[in-house]
Amino acid sequence: MFAKRQSALAASAGRPPERRSVKPALGTVLAFLKRPPVAVAASAVLLFGAVALFVSVLGDPSAGAPSARIGLKREARVETAPTGMEAFTAGIGGAYQDLAAGPDALVGEATITLPDGATVSGAGAAITAPRLTPASPLVRAPLAGLTEPGPNGPLPVIAADGRVPAQAYARPFRGDGRPRVALIVGGLGLNAVTTRAAIERLPPEITLSFVPYAEGLQGWIDLARAHGHEVMIEIPMEPTGYPDNDPGPYTLLASGGAADVEAKLPWLLSRVTGYFGVMNYLGDRFVTSDAGFSAFMSELRRRGVAFVDDGVARRRPGAWARATADHVVDEVQTPAAILGRLNAVEALAKQRGGALGAGFGYPVTVEAVARWAAGLDARGLQLAPASAMTRAG
Repeated sequence: MFAKRQSALAASAGRPPERRSVKPALGTVLAFLKRPPVAVAASAVLLFGAVALFVSVLGDPSAGAPSARIGLKREARVETAPTGMEAFTAGIGGAYQDLAAGPDALVGEATITLPDGATVSGAGAAITAPRLTPASPLVRAPLAGLTEPGPNGPLPVIAADGRVPAQAYARPFRGDGRPRVALIVGGLGLNAVTTRAAIERLPPEITLSFVPYAEGLQGWIDLARAHGHEVMIEIPMEPTGYPDNDPGPYTLLASGGAADVEAKLPWLLSRVTGYFGVMNYLGDRFVTSDAGFSAFMSELRRRGVAFVDDGVARRRPGAWARATADHVVDEVQTPAAILGRLNAVEALAKQRGGALGAGFGYPVTVEAVARWAAGLDARGLQLAPASAMTRAG
């Protein structure tokens, strides 16, 4: 086999190579490329090849532009409870209505334990303080002889026999010699859930204060009195920063003087009947107006109505009866902070025989106050209505 192969190679050595035609092969290739699918694919290959060649020769057209890389981190949205200002202002009641709607509405520690073993949750849980059986309901308002016609309803007046609303609509109280503590929970009427909880779950000695702009206000007043609570109406007064901080269309203005009081106060006082007194809402600027504030207090005195302020009008006399809150208990809306301020009210009461606190109708406030009040008797204190802390103006 090997010898035959070698002979064949030797025989062919020295022959010129045979010339073969390329036309048949080229024709076959061209026929193949003319097929539609192959033509489309070939076009795509040529296009991408051209782009690649362009980039490789000229470079990345955006290579010289400034660039930066940043890391994005998703943060949980924190819902904060609205301020008292937001809750009170007309037109923002809807935002406050949402406060009790979900577990993310409140902020604060998870659980606080009181001295008597009760606990208060601040993590947004619903109000869990027990409902109280209505006891010693107050007489339904209005009482005969204590009203006169007003622009929006009956206005309070001193009766012909000398009876005054500040006494007739107050919750009766008799001291037993122990230190007295009183508390006003205000801002009520805008949020139906929290308002009802305050009425039904707070002891009847807790005074409740209502927003004049609330719908169905007389119904809330009647329900509160049926549960034994004395009630107040809040009067919007000009604060620092007005009109950015606007308590509503009937705000008493520092620049308005007596004329502004005469124009707006009758509407506010005639919204409902059955309140023993009124309370300021904001007003740190209004109380500096001698003309306006004096006219306001004189009108309350003439009508036999008490005035309790949250501290902005301390030492300002007037009205038929007067009191000033010693502490606002929920400027910080957490259980720990609220209970700390309530403890300060207790300490002051033990020191001088009585003390008055004020708070807003936040769910966490209602919960904390309900739990705190339940242990007062065991701690040697007597819970009193706010009217019991007033003195003749």
